[in-house]
Amino acid sequence: MGPELVFCYTFVKQNNIYVSKNLNKVTSAGLVIALGIIYGDIGTSPLYVLNEIISGREISELLIIGSLSCIIWTLTLQTTFKYVILTLKADNKGEGGIFSLYALVRRRKKWLVIPAMIGGAALLADGIITPPITVTSAIEGLRQIPVFHDITQQTIVTIVIAIISMIFFVQQFGTASIGKFFGPIMMIWFAMIAILGCTHLLDDISILKAFNPYYGIKLLATYPKGFWLLGAVFLCTTGAEALYSDLGHCGKGNIRISWIFVKTCLIINYLGQGAWLLAQYKGQIIPAAVMADGFNPFIGIMPQWFKLIGIIIAAAAAIIASQALISGSFTLISEAMRLNLWPKMKINYPTEEKGQLYIPGISLLLFVGCVGITLYFQKSANMGAAYGLAITLCMISTSILFANFLVSKRTAPAWIYVYLIVYLLIESSFLVANLEKFMHGGYVTLIVGGALFAVMYVWFRSRKIKNRYIEFVHLEDYIPMIQELSNDKSIPKYATHLVYMTSANNHKEIEHKIIYSILNKKPKRADIYWFVHVDVIDEPYTCEYSVEHIIPNDIIRVEFRLGFRMEQRINLMFRKVVEDLVTNKEVNITSRYESLEKNNVVGDFQFIVLEKYLSQDNELPIIERVIMKLYFWLKEISLGEERGFGLDPSNVTVEKFPLIVAPVSNLNLKRTDFEAPDEDTEDSIG
Repeated sequence: MGPELVFCYTFVKQNNIYVSKNLNKVTSAGLVIALGIIYGDIGTSPLYVLNEIISGREISELLIIGSLSCIIWTLTLQTTFKYVILTLKADNKGEGGIFSLYALVRRRKKWLVIPAMIGGAALLADGIITPPITVTSAIEGLRQIPVFHDITQQTIVTIVIAIISMIFFVQQFGTASIGKFFGPIMMIWFAMIAILGCTHLLDDISILKAFNPYYGIKLLATYPKGFWLLGAVFLCTTGAEALYSDLGHCGKGNIRISWIFVKTCLIINYLGQGAWLLAQYKGQIIPAAVMADGFNPFIGIMPQWFKLIGIIIAAAAAIIASQALISGSFTLISEAMRLNLWPKMKINYPTEEKGQLYIPGISLLLFVGCVGITLYFQKSANMGAAYGLAITLCMISTSILFANFLVSKRTAPAWIYVYLIVYLLIESSFLVANLEKFMHGGYVTLIVGGALFAVMYVWFRSRKIKNRYIEFVHLEDYIPMIQELSNDKSIPKYATHLVYMTSANNHKEIEHKIIYSILNKKPKRADIYWFVHVDVIDEPYTCEYSVEHIIPNDIIRVEFRLGFRMEQRINLMFRKVVEDLVTNKEVNITSRYESLEKNNVVGDFQFIVLEKYLSQDNELPIIERVIMKLYFWLKEISLGEERGFGLDPSNVTVEKFPLIVAPVSNLNLKRTDFEAPDEDTEDSIG
């Protein structure tokens, strides 16, 4: 095969080495950042949870104390134990989230991609309903202020849509400049809800019985339709997944310490709301008309003079919660793209801040979804009736993936089974209770989540189908022909440097279609042939490359090893590789044209991207035919291969070739000898 040289190099990793080592250190700045980034969703839940519980029900000790007991123990078992203590252990080089967890375990079982896709789709669907419900709950509180008492629902909807529009508008510019205020604002928010709760604890001191799980169990067992109350209780923990998703921004230590403060504030506020309800409305059912006018125990526990200030702070907290969830959705989709679970989309980087990215297509999808939810449901009470169903599926998916992570860490099987039994039982109970919401609007998030899952599944499954077609050949069998072509001056030179993107993991192999493109389709003579391969690995921020000189100064293979959170800017990275090789005198990139060579002019680089289309010569089962048609439709509306790899379009040639996945095997075509017509017949015709 000729002399071979392998050269390895590691790019600067954007300080991720520093990040992974130091994020776990607890600092005052880290704690404030954690408050601003990860607790928006779960931190604003007091705005609507108790409202949802008491809707249409008589306020009694059993209902209030039992519900609060369920809330306290849900926050303890689900958020504290499952996420803060256990799931945070599954960090992928300091990064968290369902796709980071999937990257850790995907080599164990192939089917684990299904819960990963379900969880990712559910999180995105959750991102469509969280901004409307939090912002609407805050703005509806204006009706508790006499001067705004008669504000119409249409006006509230208009204000909510205006706020949501503003949130999405600023995404394209990044939030680095205003992001530094998120932490302090959320600190004010949590301090406020704790103080408000404290001022009403003595309204009914029996509320402290809620710490006893007996009352929660009694509610579920004896209260009429008590089990279905879990659907409303579950709303207190919907933001738990964000604790894990934003691990990379804050670190385990900061999340665990700050959660003590956050949980304390949340429980105090819930207890204060409960005591106030028992003191003011015990034995009563809040009329539907009063609920429609914006009744909310969260606003009710505020002093009259403070309500406007409190609502402004609540609106600010709701905006921060929405912002964090939108940013998380961008990160989620970028990870899915790197893991080949989502079509390639345009990604912008509005600031130099690590992790700040903006995906216009996803932003538009979320914006349309949020506005649609606001217009469709109108009121926060209606949204609460639909909220929570999709995110339950995400939590179940996380449990399945984390159990496999425990297996990979050789945890004792008994503990793994205990974990699965406990959390699948809890989360299945929440799922069943949330199914009651299906006819009340829960179908909306399920439809959205189902559509998102379908996109992921089609993209993933089509890749498996295509792999049947890809034919790899041994590169060494074609090296002599490629060298002869390179030296054949009777063929016009196509480019000085010809660069092909290859999917061959084995450095000794190459796709047959690339050989066909070089030698057969239209012979492409070049001085140096480059084969570039991108390997997306399970570590989030790895950025390395290796070089193999198959034939020095003639055929070179470059392999990039990029983490699933790294942007694939191949044009920039390849240029860096060439610079290093020239510096090390490993390659001569000077043009071989005599007039240019004597003046040391650098030769041109031309990238060849091979784009597939579905051939008519296929015999696929009907399901696979539908999947492939959907795949090519998605491909048409997503980024092309060249833009997906970050190549400069001016240096790229796109070649189309047919994708024949299942060639037609039996073609009923036979040869016959046609008899030539005699001359008399020809004359008669004429």
